[in-house]
Amino acid sequence: MTLVDVGIPAVRSGRPSTDGRPDTPLLVDRFGRTARDLRVSITEKCSLRCTYCMPEEGLPPIPRDELLTAAEIVRLVTLAVRELGVREVRFTGGEPLMRRDLEEIVAGCHAAEPGLPIAMTTNGVGLQHRAAALAAAGLTRVNVSLDTVDRLGFARLTRRDRLDSVLAGIRAAAAAGLAPMKVNAVLMRENLDGAPDLLAWCLEAGCELRFIEEMPLDADHEWARTEMVTAARLLEVLGTRFTLTEAGRADPSAPAETWLVDGGPATVGIIATVTRKFCDTCDRTRLTADGRLRSCLFSDEEYDLRGILRAGATDAEIAELWRGAMWQKWAGHGIDADGFVPPERTMGAIGG
Repeated sequence: MTLVDVGIPAVRSGRPSTDGRPDTPLLVDRFGRTARDLRVSITEKCSLRCTYCMPEEGLPPIPRDELLTAAEIVRLVTLAVRELGVREVRFTGGEPLMRRDLEEIVAGCHAAEPGLPIAMTTNGVGLQHRAAALAAAGLTRVNVSLDTVDRLGFARLTRRDRLDSVLAGIRAAAAAGLAPMKVNAVLMRENLDGAPDLLAWCLEAGCELRFIEEMPLDADHEWARTEMVTAARLLEVLGTRFTLTEAGRADPSAPAETWLVDGGPATVGIIATVTRKFCDTCDRTRLTADGRLRSCLFSDEEYDLRGILRAGATDAEIAELWRGAMWQKWAGHGIDADGFVPPERTMGAIGG
């Protein structure tokens, strides 16, 4: 398998057009949105092989010298906060725990910007051994991907029998004060019947559960709109055990709509990317593990920040490229449009 096989698109050269862009340092686009949430993928490696994300054999390795270094990540995060108005950063993968220098990355960002909320999306495998050190380094919270609490179902979806490690990681993160603890579950036909059990487990564990509609970002390119589980169908299934009351979004830019569970105060969230899209309030900007800037999860327009950084670009020059790329952000993902084409990179290669 090559990089082309898993959709690593050709990076764009030159500078994006900024015609008509207002004079502001912030990451604004042509549709009135401002990006304040930075997602940074730090590796393509993963300890699981979730069917909606990774090919069974994993992604081809990115050469070590093409990965952003810890120092480069800290510089770009610091620049994003100080020059571009970013207010929160989240580290993703692949699986960020596969980076041995993760604590160094977190500590560097925290030292540079002590008030910055620093989150991580993880599958939880091995988290029990590092949660305390990550919290001490400055990590503020984690989102753990957990699609089912059924051991056999977990093994089928992830192609690995690691449920016990994930549950231990969640407990360790809670003990380390990484709060609020959130659990993300991708909706699949294979785990739909177990959705009430997962919600019950999260309520007992004190975790905030958010279900996510499956998106056309799978490595095997088997996603089909007609086969996906919708938010409406999930609500029907959860409604067989719980009373759900719609509570909306606390933050207009938050991707999850929430429902009170049995009158509250506990809630369950649903990120309905496909059937109840929220593109018009998106506030995200993304960096891939190999240092490419993406303005949208579904767009293959990428700009090479690593290249200009290593060529000696100043912070001001990097910031201007970043602003220009965000100015060109799409209005929406276009999944419902005729002729929709999924992005070349899969979820595992982009970062969650």
